Amino acid sequence: MAFQTSVSLANCNFTYSLHPNVKKFALRDNTFVETKVGNYELSRLLEEVPNSGDGFLLKIIINKDLNGAKINITDKSGLRLVNIFKSEKHDIIQQKFYFLMDSLVERDIFEKTPQ
Repeated sequence: MAFQTSVSLANCNFTYSLHPNVKKFALRDNTFVETKVGNYELSRLLEEVPNSGDGFLLKIIINKDLNGAKINITDKSGLRLVNIFKSEKHDIIQQKFYFLMDSLVERDIFEKTPQ
């Protein structure tokens, strides 16, 4: 998957695009880790029960030029994409995803627009 200026997950209520004022230090302050190739990556396990180790892996990658991003939600192994917005049974996981993304919006890393 290539880096995109705006990212829209299937069945998600919002489209996320990088904020024009995003800074590298803001990414590091928000627990993004710099990869070997210079990109910034944030990985979180979205769990229904905290600390259970059972959930879906959210991975956000922002390129080193800060002009493109990728957002993926996969199974715990990271091999198979999962659509958490397709079913109401993942309501808690959806809320956790929106909470995390809203915190990144508040910190001028992403902007969100309703779909």
